[in-house]
Amino acid sequence: MTVPEMTPALHPNLHPKWAGSRCTFGIVGLGVMGGSFAARLRQLGYTVYGMDLDADTLQYAQDHGIIDEGSQDPAMLLPQCDVVIFCLYPTKIEPWLRDHQHHLNPGTLVLEISGVKTGITGPLQDLMRPDCELLSIHPMCGRESQGIRYSDPKIFDGANFLIIPTDRNTHESVRFVQGLARELGCGTISELDPESHDRMIGFLSQLTHVIAVSLMNTHENSHLVQYTGDSFRDLTRIARINENMWPELFLLNREILLDETDQFLAAVQQFRDMLANGDRQGMKEAMIESTKRREKFG
Repeated sequence: MTVPEMTPALHPNLHPKWAGSRCTFGIVGLGVMGGSFAARLRQLGYTVYGMDLDADTLQYAQDHGIIDEGSQDPAMLLPQCDVVIFCLYPTKIEPWLRDHQHHLNPGTLVLEISGVKTGITGPLQDLMRPDCELLSIHPMCGRESQGIRYSDPKIFDGANFLIIPTDRNTHESVRFVQGLARELGCGTISELDPESHDRMIGFLSQLTHVIAVSLMNTHENSHLVQYTGDSFRDLTRIARINENMWPELFLLNREILLDETDQFLAAVQQFRDMLANGDRQGMKEAMIESTKRREKFG
């Protein structure tokens, strides 16, 4: 997976605090991921400010020690932040940035965690003030449930962490985020380009959600609850899905997800044909191959 050449160094007139000493974080959007980021960063001793439109969410975050301070008005907190992490739906980031980036300090590092990067990262970097930097990241540790009450700092423990730099990012920012991911407790830290990210996520995440939703909707099955075993529970865990966020992600990655879905349907059709034809050996070989491939994932 190709990683583009990055800008070699920070602008000589910029000396952002995150590049050399303890920094202050701002979290925009205190849902599951935003709340989890805030809680873990506070555990690590950082000062964390939270921004959200919902007053109850902000109150909950403060009452439970998830943030140091919160506000519905970004102008109150952005000037105090060295690093800002966007934990918003992808289509909400650009208008938010247009409305509020003038409150950022020069040299602020802005991180966005959206689940799709092609068509998101480039436009956001185009919009970003030239004296600040935007870098795309993707911690692979989301949750099915919605809202700050389901946030959990432990979701980062051992999780894969993806950094998606472009040629407009600096070596310093990438090194900083690598260190941040280790501090958060993440496991494997990888870099890849936006297109490779979206192809990967189309298969590993989006297609699996399509399968889980489709399986649950195959027919009305609530009468089977008392007979359910672990296999069905494991396969359908992610069918408890955020119906507002996931269609947005699917449409932003439509062509890749359509291709992955077509490949999956072809594999199901092939297995169905083996079943219809009584091809015991073919099914056995397919299962042996799937077992070998699954073992690589631990």
